[in-house]
Amino acid sequence: MTKTMSIRMDRENFEFLNELTKEQRSDLSKAVRDMVTRGRMLLAVERYKKGEASLGRAAELAGVPVGQMMTILTEFGVESRIEDEDYLQGLAALRKAW
Repeated sequence: MTKTMSIRMDRENFEFLNELTKEQRSDLSKAVRDMVTRGRMLLAVERYKKGEASLGRAAELAGVPVGQMMTILTEFGVESRIEDEDYLQGLAALRKAW
Protein backbone atom coordinates (compact mmCIF):
# COMPACT_ATOMS: atom_id res chain seq x y z
CA MET A 1 0.00 0.00 0.00
CA THR A 2 1.44 3.34 -0.97
CA LYS A 3 0.98 6.58 0.90
CA THR A 4 1.08 10.11 -0.41
CA MET A 5 2.97 12.83 1.39
CA SER A 6 3.89 16.42 0.86
CA ILE A 7 7.33 17.71 1.87
CA ARG A 8 9.16 21.00 1.99
CA MET A 9 12.76 21.29 0.93
CA ASP A 10 15.24 23.99 0.15
CA ARG A 11 15.65 25.22 -3.41
CA GLU A 12 19.07 23.61 -3.89
CA ASN A 13 17.78 20.10 -3.13
CA PHE A 14 14.66 20.67 -5.21
CA GLU A 15 16.75 21.76 -8.19
CA PHE A 16 19.07 18.79 -7.69
CA LEU A 17 16.12 16.41 -7.81
CA ASN A 18 14.72 18.12 -10.90
CA GLU A 19 18.07 17.76 -12.67
CA LEU A 20 18.23 14.12 -11.62
CA THR A 21 14.80 13.46 -13.08
CA LYS A 22 15.88 14.98 -16.39
CA GLU A 23 19.04 12.87 -16.48
CA GLN A 24 17.16 9.69 -15.66
CA ARG A 25 14.12 10.59 -17.75
CA SER A 26 11.99 9.92 -14.72
CA ASP A 27 9.63 11.86 -12.51
CA LEU A 28 10.17 13.76 -9.27
CA SER A 29 8.26 11.24 -7.19
CA LYS A 30 10.50 8.37 -8.31
CA ALA A 31 13.63 10.45 -7.67
CA VAL A 32 12.52 11.11 -4.08
CA ARG A 33 11.70 7.42 -3.52
CA ASP A 34 15.13 6.44 -4.88
CA MET A 35 16.86 8.94 -2.58
CA VAL A 36 14.97 7.60 0.45
CA THR A 37 15.93 4.04 -0.48
CA ARG A 38 19.59 5.03 -0.85
CA GLY A 39 19.44 6.99 2.39
CA ARG A 40 18.09 3.96 4.25
CA MET A 41 20.96 1.90 2.89
CA LEU A 42 23.58 4.46 3.90
CA LEU A 43 22.04 4.81 7.37
CA ALA A 44 22.18 1.03 7.80
CA VAL A 45 25.80 0.84 6.63
CA GLU A 46 26.86 3.68 8.94
CA ARG A 47 25.12 2.21 11.98
CA TYR A 48 26.54 -1.25 11.37
CA LYS A 49 30.03 0.17 10.82
CA LYS A 50 29.85 2.12 14.10
CA GLY A 51 28.59 -0.94 15.98
CA GLU A 52 25.22 0.73 16.62
CA ALA A 53 23.29 -1.94 14.72
CA SER A 54 23.59 -5.69 14.32
CA LEU A 55 23.58 -7.25 10.88
CA GLY A 56 19.89 -8.09 11.27
CA ARG A 57 18.99 -4.59 12.40
CA ALA A 58 21.02 -3.05 9.58
CA ALA A 59 19.07 -5.20 7.12
CA GLU A 60 15.80 -3.99 8.66
CA LEU A 61 16.91 -0.36 8.40
CA ALA A 62 17.87 -0.82 4.75
CA GLY A 63 14.71 -2.78 3.99
CA VAL A 64 16.59 -5.74 2.53
CA PRO A 65 17.19 -9.41 3.48
CA VAL A 66 20.23 -10.19 5.64
CA GLY A 67 22.09 -11.86 2.76
CA GLN A 68 21.68 -8.76 0.61
CA MET A 69 22.79 -6.57 3.51
CA MET A 70 25.98 -8.62 3.75
CA THR A 71 26.62 -7.96 0.05
CA ILE A 72 25.92 -4.23 0.50
CA LEU A 73 28.34 -4.03 3.42
CA THR A 74 31.00 -5.77 1.34
CA GLU A 75 30.42 -3.33 -1.53
CA PHE A 76 30.97 -0.45 0.90
CA GLY A 77 34.17 -2.08 2.17
CA VAL A 78 32.80 -2.72 5.65
CA GLU A 79 34.34 -5.70 7.40
CA SER A 80 32.05 -8.22 9.04
CA ARG A 81 31.86 -8.25 12.82
CA ILE A 82 30.58 -11.81 12.82
CA GLU A 83 32.93 -14.12 14.67
CA ASP A 84 33.72 -17.74 13.74
CA GLU A 85 31.66 -18.89 16.71
CA ASP A 86 28.60 -17.10 15.29
CA TYR A 87 28.99 -19.02 12.03
CA LEU A 88 29.37 -22.31 13.88
CA GLN A 89 26.25 -21.65 15.97
CA GLY A 90 24.30 -20.84 12.81
CA LEU A 91 25.51 -24.01 11.14
CA ALA A 92 24.53 -26.08 14.19
CA ALA A 93 21.06 -24.49 14.16
CA LEU A 94 20.69 -25.38 10.46
CA ARG A 95 21.70 -28.98 11.13
CA LYS A 96 19.04 -29.27 13.82
CA ALA A 97 16.41 -27.77 11.51
CA TRP A 98 17.23 -30.23 8.69
